[in-house]
Amino acid sequence: MELKRKKKMTYFTIGLIFLLSGMEYAVILPTIWRYLQTLGAAPYFLGLGLSAFSLSGLLSGPLFGHWSDKTHATKKIILFANLFEIVGNFMYFMGYSKWLLISSRLVAGVGTGAGSSIFGFMGRCTAHEDRSTVFASVMACRQIGLMIGPVLNLFLRLCDFKLGPFVVNKYTAPGLFMCFMWTLLQLVVVFMFWDLPPLEELVGEGAAGAERAGTVEEGAVGGAGEGAVGGDEAGAEGVGEGAVGGAEGGAWGEGAVGGAEGGACGEGAVGGAWGEGAGEGKPLLGQRPDILGSYGSVVTPDPPRSTANPAKSNLPHVSPTHSPPLEGVGDSSSASFSMSREFLREEVVVLFTAHFVILFNQTALETVVTPLTQQYFNFGELENSIIYCICSVEVITGFLFVHWLCRRTTERVVLAVGLILCHISCVWCLIFLANPQGNFSWQLAEFIIGVFLQISGLPFVAVAQVCLFSKITSVKSQGLSQGVRRSVGGLATILGPLWGGGLTGHMYIMLGLMMALLALFAIMFSFSYPRLVAPTVVDHADCLEECDKCGGLRV
Repeated sequence: MELKRKKKMTYFTIGLIFLLSGMEYAVILPTIWRYLQTLGAAPYFLGLGLSAFSLSGLLSGPLFGHWSDKTHATKKIILFANLFEIVGNFMYFMGYSKWLLISSRLVAGVGTGAGSSIFGFMGRCTAHEDRSTVFASVMACRQIGLMIGPVLNLFLRLCDFKLGPFVVNKYTAPGLFMCFMWTLLQLVVVFMFWDLPPLEELVGEGAAGAERAGTVEEGAVGGAGEGAVGGDEAGAEGVGEGAVGGAEGGAWGEGAVGGAEGGACGEGAVGGAWGEGAGEGKPLLGQRPDILGSYGSVVTPDPPRSTANPAKSNLPHVSPTHSPPLEGVGDSSSASFSMSREFLREEVVVLFTAHFVILFNQTALETVVTPLTQQYFNFGELENSIIYCICSVEVITGFLFVHWLCRRTTERVVLAVGLILCHISCVWCLIFLANPQGNFSWQLAEFIIGVFLQISGLPFVAVAQVCLFSKITSVKSQGLSQGVRRSVGGLATILGPLWGGGLTGHMYIMLGLMMALLALFAIMFSFSYPRLVAPTVVDHADCLEECDKCGGLRV
């Protein structure tokens, strides 16, 4: 099967996975409060149930992401993770006690850890310019599931029968339904998901033929022309101006050393005792630990005479800051330092903060929505399902707009728009929802506007931070990086429901902390705004062409 068709089917399957995750959230959230009440649970069990789901996802995300980075076996990881979703939802359907209900969400949450592997997979297989739109489309699939879930509740609430020893009613039916859907998804993953090769491998394979052809041609020219001149001029000194390939390796950075079978690269060459210039018969990158210094420089046995070459100062410098460490080099302490350097950079910390603050505020408000609608409007499962359905339509519209906007501006601008909307929403909730005033119609209008404003900023922040995060972190550790990011989000979705569920009667305190977190994030964002850009990626062929213009040096 051709690669293009495999790619389409794979992304279709990923869309289904996120669709089901949204459906599961939407069919369970409107009914879990009443379900717990039928089992004699205290109000704080609502926060426990929502937090348990996030806790297991927080722990499993980095593990699945690291597994994906090491093996690139995303398909096996998804199949394994889905087993937890199946078992967890069946436990939710059984519902013998409130503790079994909490345990069911804990087990099902392990399956969400596969999201780290999926985001890492997409980060490796998509180009920078396409990543925002791909991520927005996939995240929109989850919102479609959030919209379909409440519609399904309209039918699931009609269930009232027995299945063997189990009772199927409007509270247990969502668990049975999602258990069946996740089982069907296993078959879809088996037949329609492929572990696509990373984008860099495809680019490397495409460039390999051209590079080999160019090597032969340049070698012939170098041996007859400039390489020979370098051999005459360098003489016994053995050092020219160009970089030279050797018997075991080639050039790093500005200069290198040739061997018995070495060839000339660029203007000068190595002559004398190390051979006449002969062409680039060897790879440009090889294993020469005896001459390898830092990235972009070479340590030679005898320093060359100081012959200034103005062309060298014009060469672009490639910073190794965002590059992963060489495999097999260093010990565990160097690996630990590499991880800290990767995740404690200023721009990464800002994106972690954005992810945490937005999810904390969102889940805290979602937790109090059901008790508030019950207290002020006497809403039941039907009315709450309609609310979530309408909210999902708004979020999908927002993702479509962000999909369009990301093609015309940068992620940090999109993030700034979302931050402004979130501030407006929180201020509105502090003024009107903390202590609703007026008659029924006025209170309902205040509630609807507050929810609308809160949801409107979500797509901007969600898409911008995940896309920008995938671009500023190493491609080779995308799974682990996305796992850490999702763990930060998991921590927010644990603390958010606990904070909101415990302060339903103290709205000013609850909303006050949310406003303080937004203000903190706004300060960090304003100071770090210049750094919130994707690093410039220079194509290898373009780099060689530029080096030719600078004097024929090879990198």
